[in-house]
Amino acid sequence: MRALPLLSLLIGSCMTVPALAANSSPEATQWLNKLAQAEQKQSYQGSFVYERNGSFSSHDIWHRVQDGKVSERLLQLDGAAQEIVRVDGRVQCVSGGLANGASGVNNPPDAAQRSLDPLKLMSWYDLSVAGKARVADRDAVVITLTPRDQHRYAFELNLDRRTGLPLRSLMLNDKGQLLERFQMTRLDTDTPPSDQDLHASATCKPVERVASSASEVVAGWRSDWLPPGFELINSSVRRDPARDSTISSLMYDDGLARFSVFLEPVKEDAGTDVRTQLGPTSAVSRRLNTPKGKVQVTVVGEIPLGTAERVALSMRPQDAQASQ
Repeated sequence: MRALPLLSLLIGSCMTVPALAANSSPEATQWLNKLAQAEQKQSYQGSFVYERNGSFSSHDIWHRVQDGKVSERLLQLDGAAQEIVRVDGRVQCVSGGLANGASGVNNPPDAAQRSLDPLKLMSWYDLSVAGKARVADRDAVVITLTPRDQHRYAFELNLDRRTGLPLRSLMLNDKGQLLERFQMTRLDTDTPPSDQDLHASATCKPVERVASSASEVVAGWRSDWLPPGFELINSSVRRDPARDSTISSLMYDDGLARFSVFLEPVKEDAGTDVRTQLGPTSAVSRRLNTPKGKVQVTVVGEIPLGTAERVALSMRPQDAQASQ
């Protein structure tokens, strides 16, 4: 679900915050705070549709908060059967296409929990209340998040007036064109999911994690340039037995949008440059010559294509400069 854990920025000084906040609505801030609290405290179950790049899929979701533990199960209802189960943000098992490469993954990026912080978002987005709506037979308030630069997308959120949960989320590019839509078609906040609802099916494959040193990865690579407001929130290393290679990954976040950088050593004649976009997701892959040898750098995430390419070309070994 967009704008929540499915869905720390540095604010320069205390003097900066009021000036930035002046362009944002206090009421919008209150609604985003309500959204953040709802996702940590509100149990629910329902169905939603997801649209991306002109294709649609429908899903069921069960989300339970009990004794401080957040459990969630998502099931795709059409097309390729796909299922994912999370507990406290960590992926427990996946099925279908999601299971490819699940073995050996250390702390999958989608598992990382985050809490929406309107104060941080004010530095990079203008927040406002745009009106009211009705979604899934529930009254909603419309909140818009307009980016302050060209390095991120705009969002329109329809939040349930009773609980603050998202009923609809639209992601838009700088021309106002729709990149991604999430929309609830059914939401039940009165009946918490049961143990059976949250129980994974037999086809859901457990995710195996291997121990790795995050500090080692952070020390190994850095970016000479990042979009303002994005910071490193997660890093990991995993082995790819099929290619006998080690892949480093780093995840960056601005409090709402995310992108990941993957770095893999390649042979002289291996690796190809890629530049593509599917809906809101950009994917850029570039080969760089570094003091550690040739490296294939791939950036994937919810940022414009030009921004992803600039990040890819800016990656450097932590202890030396790379030459392209």
